[in-house]
Amino acid sequence: MNKKFLNPFFAFHLIFVALILIGELPRELVFYETGLLILYFLFASVEDGLIFFVRSIPIFIAIPLTANYDNLNQWRILAIILFCKWLFTRETWHYFSAWLILLFRKPWAVIKEHPWAVLFKILVILGLLSLWQAPDKIEGLKRIIYFINAGLVGIVIAYPPKNRTFINRLIKNITIPIIIVTLVGVVQVVLTYFVDIYQFMRIWGEGIQMREFGAMWSYIAVNVGNTWLAYFGDQLSLRVFSLFPDSHSFPIFLLLGLPAFFAWTLAKPLGKAAKLRDMLFTRGKVAVLWIPLIFLMMILSGTRGIWAGGIAMIFWIILVLIYMRYVKVGREHINIFKYLSYYLVIFFMLFAVAYPIFSSPQFLVSKGNSLLLQQRFKSLLDFGETSNSQRIEIWKKSLVSIASHPILGVGIGNFPVVLDQNIQLSKAGSSAHNIYLQVASEMGIPALLTFLFLIWLVLKQIYNRFVESHEPIYQAYFGGLLITFPWVLVYLMTDVAIFDERALLLCVATLAITATSSHVHG
Repeated sequence: MNKKFLNPFFAFHLIFVALILIGELPRELVFYETGLLILYFLFASVEDGLIFFVRSIPIFIAIPLTANYDNLNQWRILAIILFCKWLFTRETWHYFSAWLILLFRKPWAVIKEHPWAVLFKILVILGLLSLWQAPDKIEGLKRIIYFINAGLVGIVIAYPPKNRTFINRLIKNITIPIIIVTLVGVVQVVLTYFVDIYQFMRIWGEGIQMREFGAMWSYIAVNVGNTWLAYFGDQLSLRVFSLFPDSHSFPIFLLLGLPAFFAWTLAKPLGKAAKLRDMLFTRGKVAVLWIPLIFLMMILSGTRGIWAGGIAMIFWIILVLIYMRYVKVGREHINIFKYLSYYLVIFFMLFAVAYPIFSSPQFLVSKGNSLLLQQRFKSLLDFGETSNSQRIEIWKKSLVSIASHPILGVGIGNFPVVLDQNIQLSKAGSSAHNIYLQVASEMGIPALLTFLFLIWLVLKQIYNRFVESHEPIYQAYFGGLLITFPWVLVYLMTDVAIFDERALLLCVATLAITATSSHVHG
């Protein structure tokens, strides 16, 4: 199928989903639209399919197959179709036949060249082994299938080696879903000044999110619990969550997409890399103005771990600069990294903009005072605050569980048993509130060590791609990623929101770009 069909099909999908979410079209039509998307993926090129998929990550919605099973998301099917189509291309077979020959002749060379793939396979194996003692093996198996399903897209992006034109195109297209969710976040904030809290919950909980994720999630969000509001006594303020189920995965998605905006908008300033002053006074594309808006949405998510992560990045940036000077990295790359780091100043400055928004009377209710933002900041170090005390208690129970089940954990997807809860509460957000404790609790210490080694390799690869790159798009992308990816890792010490399907898919795409960029060609 010709490339000219990509934009019209995406525009149709975007408009269709918007009409479904606001209730202008019956949800039953999603089944037929999914069939149309399947036909597009079958006839479009693999590269166009990937571009469409990445653009659509936050706007894939649940398919109402039956009254009791209406939460199967479109991306689950389309990722499989994309993988199968890619698997049976001649280029893929030539690549893997050569790979298999090398594997038999020089297995260590293959492992050395593809350590990420090896570690991912080890994690899958350890996940399967952990099912041996999982109370709910079906739930654990479903979790493994979920991760593999998401990982299929990463395989298609990373292998075989892609050309630079496609990687550049993919990076720039990541900005599209970021723009979409940012705009929806702005609409959400504006809406709070025109409706009360009950109307808001009907619109988003019983309406938009039900059509987006299915009836089960809608029931959980409305009746069991959500992270959409910040409470201080009688005061409440919106925690922006856009098209996401919670206000935690939303800022993670924005952080992972931010380097794409650097790559798209800052090529001209980076061309002046010889002098930092020249970069600072060279104007990038007008679209660079999206970056402050993205930062503002991250702040308005009210996610304190993201705020704390921004502070941690100051120390991280200093350490990276010291290391770059120690190993004598070229002045050009040091200046670029400094230039990109200065955008963190904008993040902190925007708290002055967020302050009046948090303090303003939302949901048609006046606020007794304007100290909500300050109180939320102070709660970062208040271990007696409800949320903090609950996290600490969960961490303690997680450590006890790890000590009791150090090798295989309690079983992947079975974390609620650590807290003596029903397994089904995992859907309602029952977790260790720390991804590292989550991995160790569910799959054991060997899985945690494998996971940490994988993270180390990813950070090392991002750094190497940055210092080895001489094209502005890669310098901006990997320089930005060298800030935002550690930011996400720090935040994951307080949450596991990366497991949300939207954040996970963008993370997979990001890791695949990082992996494949080392062997792109012409």
